Amino acid sequence: MGLSVQMRAVMFILVLVPAHHPTAGGGHDPLLVLDGYKDDGIQLKCFSERLFSEVQLLWTDDRGDNVTGTPLTTDTTTGNTSSSIILKPGSGNSMSCKIVDKLLKTSTESSVVIADVFFPATSPWLAAFVVILLLNVLLVIAAIYKLRKNNKTTTSEQNAQKEIQKEIDELNDELAEEQERFQKEHQDLLSKIEKVQNELEFRRAHSNAVNITLDEDCKHPCLVIEDKNKVKSSTQEEIPPKAVVVATEGFSEEKHYWEVEVADKSEWELGVVCEEIRNTLRSNTINTFPKGNLLSLRFSQGEYSLTGGNGVRNYKPCNMVGVFLDQELHKLSFFDVEEKCLLVSLSVEFSGKLYPFFSPGSDGKWLVVSPVHT
Repeated sequence: MGLSVQMRAVMFILVLVPAHHPTAGGGHDPLLVLDGYKDDGIQLKCFSERLFSEVQLLWTDDRGDNVTGTPLTTDTTTGNTSSSIILKPGSGNSMSCKIVDKLLKTSTESSVVIADVFFPATSPWLAAFVVILLLNVLLVIAAIYKLRKNNKTTTSEQNAQKEIQKEIDELNDELAEEQERFQKEHQDLLSKIEKVQNELEFRRAHSNAVNITLDEDCKHPCLVIEDKNKVKSSTQEEIPPKAVVVATEGFSEEKHYWEVEVADKSEWELGVVCEEIRNTLRSNTINTFPKGNLLSLRFSQGEYSLTGGNGVRNYKPCNMVGVFLDQELHKLSFFDVEEKCLLVSLSVEFSGKLYPFFSPGSDGKWLVVSPVHT
C-alpha cells in the first residue's frame, strides 16, 4: 500500500506531462494516474470530466501507435469518464491518454513516462531456481519411485532366491536320500553277492567230505575219547595249551573236508599238523606238544585267533565248524557251517602228509567230529 502511494507520488511529480490540443471550445486535461501493479505490469487509468456531449478516449504508446484499453465507463456520481490499460515491461516506458470530443472537435492529452525500475521484475536467478527446484522435485519423485520399484524388485528377487534355495535344499535332501538308499541297496547287493560267493565256496568244499576218526594212540593223557569221534578233557583243571588228539587219517594230495561240532564250548582249537609232529606225539612219553609245522584256528573267551596269536575279524560263535584242506591250492579254510560262510583261510607252506588235530580245552564238554552228509 505504501509502495503504491509512493510510486504514484513519484510518477505524478516526475512523469506527468499534460498537453492541450484545442480545436474549438475548451476543456480540462485528462487525469492520468498509476493505479498499482496488476498482471505483472503497471495499471494506468485515465480520467476526464464529462464536459462534452460525445467523447472518445485513445491510448497511444511511445511509437504513436494506438493501444487498446478498457472501454470507457462513466461514474454516475461524479460524471467522470475513465479507461484503464496495463503497461507491461518491455512494451515501452511512455503512454499517452487522449480525450477527443467529436462534437466540439477538441482534444486534450496527458502523457506519462515510467522508468524501468518501477516495473515489477522477475529475477533470472529466480526462474533458474524455480526450474532447478522443479527438476529436483522430479528427481526426488523419480528416485522414490525407483527406490520403491527396486525394493519391490529386491523383495521379489529375495523371495525368488528363497524359493530357489528351498527347492535346492529339497532336491539335496532327495538326492541324499537317494544316495543313502542307493548305498544301502549297493551294500545289500554286495552282501548278497558275498553271501552267494561264500555259500558257493562252502558247497564246493562240502562236496569233498571225508570221514575222520580219532587216534587213541596219539592224544594227550588228560583227554578222553569216545566212539572214536568225541573228545573232552578228563579234568576241570587247566590243561596244557596243546593237549590235543590227532586223527588217524592223513592227507597229502587233493581236497578234503570235515566238520567239527563245538556247540556251546567256551574254548577249542582245530587245525592240521605235519606227519613229523604226529609221529613225535605218538612216540612222546612225556606228552609235550613239540614246536613245529601246524596250522590252526582257536576260539577262547569269545574271540577267534590263528596260529601264532593273530586275530580274526569279529565273527559270532558258531556251533559247527567246517575244515577244508585244499592240497592243490595249498590252503586251509575254516567255515561256519550253519551260516555257510568263510571264517578265515591260511596258506599251507609245508608239504607232505597232513593230519587233522583237535583240542577240546578244559571246559569238560565234548568236541565231536561229525560225519558229513553230502
